[in-house]
Amino acid sequence: MIKVAKFGGSSCASAEQFRKVKDIVLSDKSRHYIVVSAPGKRASGDTKVTDLLYRLQDAVEDEKKFQETLQTIKDRYQEIIDGLGLDFSLAADFDRIEQDLKAGADRDYAASRGEFLNAKLMAAYLGFSFIDSASCFVFKEDRCCDYQKTEEGIRAALKDIDYAVFPGFYGANEKGEVVTFSRGGSDVTGSLIAAAEHVDLYENWTDVSGFLVADPRIVPNPEVIDYITYRELRELSYMGAGVLHEDAIFPVRREGIPIQIKNTNRPEDHGTLIVQNTLKKPRFIITGVSGKKDFCAINIEKAMMNSEIGFARKLLSVLEDNNISFEHIPSGIDTMTLVIHQEELEHCEQKILNGIQRAVNPDLIELESDIALIAVVGRGMKSSRGVAGRVFSALAHEYINIKMIDQGSSEYNIIIGVRNEDFEKAIRAIYKMFVMSAK
Repeated sequence: MIKVAKFGGSSCASAEQFRKVKDIVLSDKSRHYIVVSAPGKRASGDTKVTDLLYRLQDAVEDEKKFQETLQTIKDRYQEIIDGLGLDFSLAADFDRIEQDLKAGADRDYAASRGEFLNAKLMAAYLGFSFIDSASCFVFKEDRCCDYQKTEEGIRAALKDIDYAVFPGFYGANEKGEVVTFSRGGSDVTGSLIAAAEHVDLYENWTDVSGFLVADPRIVPNPEVIDYITYRELRELSYMGAGVLHEDAIFPVRREGIPIQIKNTNRPEDHGTLIVQNTLKKPRFIITGVSGKKDFCAINIEKAMMNSEIGFARKLLSVLEDNNISFEHIPSGIDTMTLVIHQEELEHCEQKILNGIQRAVNPDLIELESDIALIAVVGRGMKSSRGVAGRVFSALAHEYINIKMIDQGSSEYNIIIGVRNEDFEKAIRAIYKMFVMSAK
């Protein structure tokens, strides 16, 4: 068995966390390829190294501030080195970073140095080879990762290496300039290595013991999901549930590689196993509930809409012409509703409304703002009767008015629209109905 193990910023924040990582990695010889983020917060109120590096680049024109910030970053790494008792120096790397930034290196380069330095330090600590991700992760001119060239580069880099540490979060374009993924992109780094090497498991180590049924900021101490399918994860992640970077799912899903979310601070916990399919029955009817605020709805009414050929196409072409995507389109016989991110619509509201009027000549157009969408997701819903009824009952019990409901044909999820102000209360009500009552 071969595994890729990615450790996030909280797992690499201090010498103590480094020791935990080493214990985890060396306890299982199948963990061949390690990906690390930059050091995160050591405690509440601390600053992540990536944010310090952004601050460093902003201070290039102010020598005093630049040197103070640079020293703060140096101290963070030296604290780890001293705490581990390592005979190791990053002095030459810091000299190079200072030279590059003063020569005009951009924000991508600045941000990437946190991972670069941390991976060099972790490789020295573990006794593994260090591989600079800029040498094998290839970005195109549009800043999108070239997956084919990247996988070829990873295979070439690992051809004669059994154990290696990669910095997450970045690669380089054809000119050799550093390009970063979006924040949290170290997950994508690990996913692409796993896909390129056709490994058996991709472990993602963080500071929680798996994917949670609900947001812990809304529901106190929510249950952990033991097993979740990629399909369920996609639904929950899209609606705001965050443990993995969304783009990290596709490379491993394509290769059928499971992902396991594990807790660096509690390595004995099972965590969450993300798989293509499973016979494992979920502990609860729902796998998870998540959502987002700040949507709006454009409600269109027109008599005999159902018999007007091309109505939906003409309506959606107005959004396409204005480069706006929709989230959902619940409809009735003579009604259709476009649910859109509110901030997308605000800058071209009248243009969209005028376009709809000209395109389909409706009897009535109404706008409704400040809507929250909640996704109730689970493979167990398909074989259970009365799920929608129980959702309605849970919300009615809390006097929450449902603005919209949309259920896909797969029966894997139900989307509920409520007022922004009812969002948290609705999440708690659904969790209570399907999880707390089943315990």
